[in-house]
Amino acid sequence: MLQSSYTVYHALVGGILIGLASLLVVLATGKTPGISGMFSRILRPRPGDAAWRWVFFAGLIGGAAAAFAWIGSASLYRPVGSLPAFIGAGVLVGLGTRLGRGCTSGHGVCGIGLGSKSAVLATMIFMGAAMVTVFALRQSGLMSTP
Repeated sequence: MLQSSYTVYHALVGGILIGLASLLVVLATGKTPGISGMFSRILRPRPGDAAWRWVFFAGLIGGAAAAFAWIGSASLYRPVGSLPAFIGAGVLVGLGTRLGRGCTSGHGVCGIGLGSKSAVLATMIFMGAAMVTVFALRQSGLMSTP
């Protein structure tokens, strides 16, 4: 089993790999690989447009599974919480991605990388909302400080 301490280099390599993977999807398909848009098209597929999306999601889930299996420090990032909280959070994220016409990966990774002004604005809004939410949860005692 591989084990290591998390460093800034892990984040750098991860960011580069995410950027390269996003670029490859855009070059191969001409489509922006935002997770919410890709997932919604799996639920409502167009003829001949679902296979690459299934492959992408298999890689996404398989990569996470491999990290948890082979990298001991990945266990620090396992989710903790109740099933109802996860379901509620998932519903809110789904509503937010529909309202914002995309998700963090579509706007924050791909949209900004492609120079979209609306993606920059959307990213600023969801990052600000996330900061306010974490602050409020920590102040209320519903979320502990690491």
